[in-house]
Amino acid sequence: MVKQQAFFRYNFMKNQPAEKMHLAVVACGERLEETVTMLRSAIIFSVKPLQFHIFAEEQLHSRFRVTLDGFPYQGKHNYTLYPITFPTESAAEWKKLFKPCASQRLFLPLILRDVDSLLYVDTDILFLRPVDDIWSFLKKFNSTQIAAMAPEHEEPRIGWYNRFARHPYYGKTGINSGVMLMNMTRIRRKYFKNDMTTARLQWEEILMPLLKKYKLNITWGDQDLLNIIFFHNPESLFVFPCQWNYRPDHCIYGSNCKEAEEEGIFILHGNRGVYHDDKQPTFRAIYEAVKNHSFGKDLVHSLLQPLELELQRTMHTYCGRIYKVFIKQLTKSIGDVGIRRSKGS
Repeated sequence: MVKQQAFFRYNFMKNQPAEKMHLAVVACGERLEETVTMLRSAIIFSVKPLQFHIFAEEQLHSRFRVTLDGFPYQGKHNYTLYPITFPTESAAEWKKLFKPCASQRLFLPLILRDVDSLLYVDTDILFLRPVDDIWSFLKKFNSTQIAAMAPEHEEPRIGWYNRFARHPYYGKTGINSGVMLMNMTRIRRKYFKNDMTTARLQWEEILMPLLKKYKLNITWGDQDLLNIIFFHNPESLFVFPCQWNYRPDHCIYGSNCKEAEEEGIFILHGNRGVYHDDKQPTFRAIYEAVKNHSFGKDLVHSLLQPLELELQRTMHTYCGRIYKVFIKQLTKSIGDVGIRRSKGS
């Protein structure tokens, strides 16, 4: 279904350990800096080796290569660059859905056929906890679960799907696909229930019919299609708590992610462009701290302490008032990183 295209592979190390975590991202337009910052955050804390799958417009490949080849990976991580690839017969329609290239994520199980499991993240993600820990959810999947995501909202009164959606959606408030953990072997094998035919359809069979049926009713593109799929197949989804996909909606109307209040934020999702404007300075401060951190420097003195001072200046905002939630897990991750790496787990 997906047209096969050549791609460039750049390896950082000669001897790759057998066990590695696969992380994918799709970058188009002006998202290179944001993507690189996300990759930096993944590298800072992760224990096991990472294999990055970077899908990007081809004019961005050389800039990615120059930047990532300059990272001091210390022989741990690899990356592969791919072109943006959609089914030939409907490429234009998929590319213009929602944001440029966003729907590429729907086709990852069909493109990366040799990859068993994968963590997909949007470019505006920052890891404040090792990738290893969200990767461990794969072992918690029951026999029917094929993917994991967080709810779109915890508070129905401000939920989008339950108030405005014109299509089916998962659960009470829908799901957010900015952080999506996938057992892609199971996705490729599954036959999905749907509202288009009594026959169950495989992943590569269901996507285009869904788009044709709902394209006039969807607002958030591929995320809406995923909501429709898991509405009809709820047994296939593992739902993880909101601190694994913490967005501005969790604090701009008051704090509404209890798990984050208790344990801190594990993955920060700066949607709404908050890393690049002054509307949510708490999010922007963390983004700037990670972007400007130099590998190899002491994380406490060069990252955590200056960041906490900067966050204290954001207390005039709702998110800033709970700034300690933003650094609770980060503080723990910095304290644990050396111990976990020495143990190799």
